[in-house]
Amino acid sequence: MSGTTTGPAAERTAVGAEVPGTPARSGGLLARAVGGAAGLTVVAALLGLVRDQAVARLFGASHASDAFLIAWTVPEMAATLLIEDGMALLLVPAFSLALTRRAAGGHAQDPVRALVADTLPRLFATLACAGGLLVWGAPWAVGVLAPGLDDPRLAVDCTRLTAVTVLTFGVTGYFSAALRAHGRFLAPAGVYIAYNIGIIATTLALHSLWGVRAAAAGVALGSLLMILTLLPAFVRLMPRRRAGRRVRGRGPALLGATVLAPVVLFVVSRQAQVLVERILASSLPDGAISHLNYAQKVAQLPMVLSMMICTVTFPLVARAMASGDAEGARRRVERDLALAGTVVLLGTATVLGCAEQIVEVLFQRGAFDAADTAATAAVMRVYALGLLGHTLVGALCRPYFSAGRPTWYPLGAMAAGLLVTTLAGLLLTGPFGVEGIAAANAVGITTAALLMLLGLGSRAVAVRAGAVAFSLTRPVVAAAAAAGAGRLAADLAPGPVVGLAVCCAVIPAAFLLTALALRAPEALHLMALIRQRFPHGR
Repeated sequence: MSGTTTGPAAERTAVGAEVPGTPARSGGLLARAVGGAAGLTVVAALLGLVRDQAVARLFGASHASDAFLIAWTVPEMAATLLIEDGMALLLVPAFSLALTRRAAGGHAQDPVRALVADTLPRLFATLACAGGLLVWGAPWAVGVLAPGLDDPRLAVDCTRLTAVTVLTFGVTGYFSAALRAHGRFLAPAGVYIAYNIGIIATTLALHSLWGVRAAAAGVALGSLLMILTLLPAFVRLMPRRRAGRRVRGRGPALLGATVLAPVVLFVVSRQAQVLVERILASSLPDGAISHLNYAQKVAQLPMVLSMMICTVTFPLVARAMASGDAEGARRRVERDLALAGTVVLLGTATVLGCAEQIVEVLFQRGAFDAADTAATAAVMRVYALGLLGHTLVGALCRPYFSAGRPTWYPLGAMAAGLLVTTLAGLLLTGPFGVEGIAAANAVGITTAALLMLLGLGSRAVAVRAGAVAFSLTRPVVAAAAAAGAGRLAADLAPGPVVGLAVCCAVIPAAFLLTALALRAPEALHLMALIRQRFPHGR
């Protein structure tokens, strides 16, 4: 982030929201916002790998690691529902509308403060009760998540420790959505850095005393650190209470069934793919859940980076739709889909080209042996085939839920994808094991992505589904060519470290050259964003 201002002033103009009418300048500010948030996301992702390496080194792929990963389902689900998707899909449009009303003036009480006063206390109480119920019902939850587990006691203990994330992730998600709606992306992007530091430190410090329970305790501690990371910025964000009569704000009915249910059920159905995987894998030999988890964590890193584009531009889409700028919203969504798809396809090519080298360099040490490397790499390659679908689902759900009215279509599309995942998993797990489970995931999420793309134009933003699909065909071809070149280069290189380095050099070059040869405009746009993020002479 050299040469970039990182103080409050820079964050206030991160997406150009406060400099309307200056497209060129806004584009540069958007690129810097994406670059700054992506930089912190990369640091968090690297710490996530260190976290996974610590668990793999200390516990390998065993009953203990499987027990922790079953409990890990709770923070995974909570993160998706309360930080990344559910809370953001509800609150970013709500805060964007409050900011629009503030700009219009004429309110007895600041609309942003009214929204917080109306929603945060009730949300806190609801999530505290839900977390308490999970602690009490942990044995039942483990029985649902892993019915084939021989001895569930360790998984129950870990689940009770991770249950605190139901509350802490909810508060984190609330603060993050408020900050993002105001154009502040650096602090929300840094929460996973604090989270992973808490897990790593607790695991390393206490594993000799508590075993894998130390990792679960680290999840609880790390989630508290997330709140502390955001709290100062959130407090500064809130306007001072003005003297005079207080008028109780009536913010959007965020906890009402008609608004909350479509978002919550969509996010739960999306995350339920992981539940299906773990239920199917619990009947396989010990270590199957761990192989799936390690493969998924690494394979989805490109998706996390690509989604930063949509995370930064989501407030722009919400503001455009709140102000009635349908054409601006359409252009923004189409460009985001093409650009995010291009980024994730580059990452997909990297995973396909050097999966063995990635896993061996990252994990093969201690209790994680060569057999674990081979199994994890095989699963990771299959997972990678669904990365474009995962990215499109994450990008497409945002304009659906920015439309200002409840919509059930994304839930229907996701339910159809989940049904495909379940049926394919039942058919493929027996003959193909964990690779069959990963293939079912890829087929199911791709089905959901296609349905959501086809339905967006008539229900939310009038995107041209055919144009979006066509814009992604050239990056798909470029990714296939780059993956083949990278795999050949990695196999010829001596040793995994050299092979990974060569692969990481060959694949981006091959991808870019192929995309340019095919005249893919997305590659040119990506290069333009990079140049805006790192301008000459800075």
